[in-house]
Amino acid sequence: MDVSRNPEFLPHDGPLREDVHHLGALVGQVLIEQEGKGFYEEVEAIRKASIDRRRQGEPIQLLSQRLSGFDAEQAQALARAFSMYFQAVNMAEMVHRIRRRRDYQRADARPQPESLLDIFGRLKETGVTAEELLAWIGRTRIEPVFTAHPTEAMRRSLLDKQKVIVTALIHGFDAGRTPQERKSDRTAMLTALSAAWQTAESAPTGPSVQDEHAHVSYYLANPLYRVVPSLYAQLGAALEQVYGCRVELPRLLSFATWVGGDMDGNPNVGADTMEASLSAQRISVLDAYQADLQRLAGLLSQTRDRVSISADVEQRLAEYAGLFPAIADTIRPRHRNMPYRSLLTYIDARIEATREEAPGAYADPETFCEDLRLIEDSLRGHRGEHAGARQVRRLLRRALAFGFHLARLDVRQDSRVHDDALAVLLQRPDWTELPATERAALLGDYAGGQAMLPEIDDPTAARLQAVFVQLGSMRRRYGAEAVGLYIISMARSAADVLAVLALARRGGMADAEGQIPLDIAPLFEIVDDLRSAADTLRALLADPVYRAHLRARGDRQWIMLGYSDSGKDSGTLAARWAVQRAQVELLEAAREGGIEVAFFHGRGGSASRGGGRITQALESSPRGSVAGMLRVTEQGEVINRKYGIRALALRNLEQSLGAVLRASLRPRQPDPRAVEWRNRMTALSAWSREHYRKLVDHPDFVSYFRTATPIDVIEQMALGSRPSRRRSMRGVQDLRAIPWVFAWTQCRSILTGWYGLGFALQRGVAEFGIEPLQIMARDWPFFANMLEDIEMVLAKCDLDIAEAFSTLSGDLHPLFFGWIREEFERSRDLLLRIKGSSRLLQHQPRLAVSIGLRNPYVDPMSLLQVDLLRRWRAEGSEPGPLLDALLACVNGVSQGLQNTG
Repeated sequence: MDVSRNPEFLPHDGPLREDVHHLGALVGQVLIEQEGKGFYEEVEAIRKASIDRRRQGEPIQLLSQRLSGFDAEQAQALARAFSMYFQAVNMAEMVHRIRRRRDYQRADARPQPESLLDIFGRLKETGVTAEELLAWIGRTRIEPVFTAHPTEAMRRSLLDKQKVIVTALIHGFDAGRTPQERKSDRTAMLTALSAAWQTAESAPTGPSVQDEHAHVSYYLANPLYRVVPSLYAQLGAALEQVYGCRVELPRLLSFATWVGGDMDGNPNVGADTMEASLSAQRISVLDAYQADLQRLAGLLSQTRDRVSISADVEQRLAEYAGLFPAIADTIRPRHRNMPYRSLLTYIDARIEATREEAPGAYADPETFCEDLRLIEDSLRGHRGEHAGARQVRRLLRRALAFGFHLARLDVRQDSRVHDDALAVLLQRPDWTELPATERAALLGDYAGGQAMLPEIDDPTAARLQAVFVQLGSMRRRYGAEAVGLYIISMARSAADVLAVLALARRGGMADAEGQIPLDIAPLFEIVDDLRSAADTLRALLADPVYRAHLRARGDRQWIMLGYSDSGKDSGTLAARWAVQRAQVELLEAAREGGIEVAFFHGRGGSASRGGGRITQALESSPRGSVAGMLRVTEQGEVINRKYGIRALALRNLEQSLGAVLRASLRPRQPDPRAVEWRNRMTALSAWSREHYRKLVDHPDFVSYFRTATPIDVIEQMALGSRPSRRRSMRGVQDLRAIPWVFAWTQCRSILTGWYGLGFALQRGVAEFGIEPLQIMARDWPFFANMLEDIEMVLAKCDLDIAEAFSTLSGDLHPLFFGWIREEFERSRDLLLRIKGSSRLLQHQPRLAVSIGLRNPYVDPMSLLQVDLLRRWRAEGSEPGPLLDALLACVNGVSQGLQNTG
């Protein structure tokens, strides 16, 4: 299967072309071996017809007819065949990114763009001194947060096989590999592809919370655990090369997770899963430490008669011999003259005691780090920098990042659940109907501890109480660092935040000083709530109870910003602007109140849900909004794409760190045109939202959505441990953002990413003229970044295929699809005019090649899906072979477009 001929590759893409061609040939061999030559020839014929449609503009009906009428088993096999191709392309592109990085590292020319060397060089050119940079490094914290949302459209066992193939491709970088070694690499890839073909793409049942935990912990305890020291090493090397300074680097990286703590809409999550997650994470990270300690013990064989040892190490050895006499007896006589090895044996014993919560356990991770520092300092003080000090430092870096908990556990709950409990506890059935100010006033005494919410037998209140009891227990057992934020979904007012304080007191969380040791983060998710977020913060700061709570938390208020539900609520353009303005207004409210506000960005994988390139996102953020802090959700297929391979995990962490430092140190200068730009953007946002709401508020829109997209198939997928809807399906507002975006992506219209843009731009051109919008796109990073993200979505669309899906809606098709096509063409044409481009992605050739590699091969699966969907619904939408084939199509299209939600 020669899949490298279309489209044209970039000039430096020769190795990528070879990898794609090589893997395509292996896929062809697998198809012949597993399904026969006739099946392979059918796949090739369909592939050719799909390419002809793209190249020669043949009517889509010709390809659609060719893909109609296959029985379920044949259809499933076809979908899986094309899906395997996408997996091959995805892997080849991952490896090419690693290859390009190595090319930069070998070259003497300028460093790789967005590397720390590149960022520091540019900062120095703008006048940033070493002292200024080091001060900001000391304030910086990067914290990726791995969420409990559906983590992959593809199961873990298949991801493992992909890693085998990636490893073999990376071996190809070595020109010195022997013919036998290359043959072995090819055999390994063929074996992995063949085994993958014989493995179902999705599990027969949905993942449990424990399954989600195992999935996320895989990335934390494997690639990320391994690369954390390398990030610090690159940071130190860049500082030395650019600024000529060598310093002790502070802790600037940690991780968090929602798995086991995200209760929002998930009845399977509660106090028990919170404890189970942290317990499993502790075991996982302690296992990793003990493996490292054993390796270090083998390395650090220094003997007293060969090298001096610091007095501190000798003293610690004596202390531990008394603390662990049984361990002292197990140290072999021949090893007792090896002080580092002996001390590491005791440290390992303390880690084991920590695991078992036995006498001798470490009180906290810092004590463990102190032991490692003793060894490192002794080695460095006695000519041991190259005799093990660096390896000890690597473990120390890991211990600082992961502690004894691996990742902080956030907890999230819907504000309406808190209200349901309070309505019962306060015996106020009208609780939610009361004005927010009145609810806040009624909660004051309960939040401040002057009164306690009553003990009334109610399942919702009991479940919440168990959660807060567990939070207090986990804090004591696993340490304060192990407990992350308490996030309030659908936060709307100060009363929602005070409710958590009152319920936490009822759960016994108050400390000896009467304070609640918990950071509470309201999540503003829809546009109206984002617009009123600053007023909510001002109301909280005016409340004496909450002000006292915040003072005890270091005068830092966490705010989570929702990109997903705001986009579903009002469209991408209005949502992006609402998030941007909310940050500006919240920063002003924080300055007025004398506190610091820290933002937590709830971004999804797709542009519709705030996804995109982190560097551009931070560069276009409001001045002062980054301030050394990046806390952002990582979810969906993004986790594997960013962190599945060590080299890519390191690259993504490096880009994040560089972007944070650059945005903090040298935010863009105020522009005198900014007021005018903001006014125009406010108008564009209102017009876009108006047009978007006209679509989704139409009385027949939900019916159209449920028939013109495969949402009913997606709801059958074993993607996550929670339902796809929040409550009853009264409308779009009750559907979760992930399946909402997933469904529109599958039908290839992806209207969630662009609908309303064209209408707004048309009004903008009429109102302001084309040139002012062109200037905004050229000179305003926020506007330019937003247009680039939307441009990428438009490039992934195929309106002819979207129309094929739309016809499934019957009589609803002409009206709704007429609106969709008109708005798509208007959005595309005006975006190109404003950017001065003749085609989509004209200025993003790498992305254009990536999409172009896939688009002709996604088409057959999409059209096959339309035919199967029609037949499956006609037969009652029951489980069976047709549904299995449909699921294969959904998985395949997800691989091709590299998006679920």
